[in-house]
Amino acid sequence: MKTVKTDIKIKEVLFRDEKIFFSLEDGREIGAPLKWYPKLYNATEEELQDYKISPGGYGVHWNKVDEDLSAYGMLTLNQEINSQLL
Repeated sequence: MKTVKTDIKIKEVLFRDEKIFFSLEDGREIGAPLKWYPKLYNATEEELQDYKISPGGYGVHWNKVDEDLSAYGMLTLNQEINSQLL
């Protein structure tokens, strides 16, 4: 059984070079290509900036494009993609 790590808290969302990044409370920055998230990839700048970090800091919701991402999900997806490339 997998345990979900819940101490990963997002403090800021950043976009640069066609990638999305979460700045975490512990000082780390994690990111992924926007192409992995088609709703965000096709969103306007205004839509990308219309987000809210959940009260617990574990996820982000984009109102206008109805998309939700979590830091844990981004880390898990990155690991899955990297293992497929090896």
